[in-house]
Amino acid sequence: MRFHTRKWVKPEDLNPNGTLFGGKLLAWIDEEAALYSIIQLENQRIVTKHMSEINFMSSAKQGDIIEIGIDVVHFGRTSIVLKSEVRNKMTQEKIITVDNITMVNLDSFGRPSAHGKTKIEYVKDRILKP
Repeated sequence: MRFHTRKWVKPEDLNPNGTLFGGKLLAWIDEEAALYSIIQLENQRIVTKHMSEINFMSSAKQGDIIEIGIDVVHFGRTSIVLKSEVRNKMTQEKIITVDNITMVNLDSFGRPSAHGKTKIEYVKDRILKP
């Protein structure tokens, strides 16, 4: 699992129980999945089609630093399927896992479009290509 983004849990991110609001965390995961997909598929027209079961394992509180990890499960013809894990940066305790997040590549008309990708590519390797 590669952890790309860190978030600092602030007062505006909390629920009435004083812990990180699940909806806020899911929004952060969705954004991270979209950004990862945009970079991998080299297209800004990406939408979330599906999120599998979400497993909340622990909570985060104000002041915690969390990190969001994303990995590719597989590349489809028009989609990329990802998995995500969020953990507390300091304790390494898992906060949430999502096994499947399906992101779909769209054309300029908003229709699913083949992306032609079959493996993870890193931007540094694209830049070095002749």
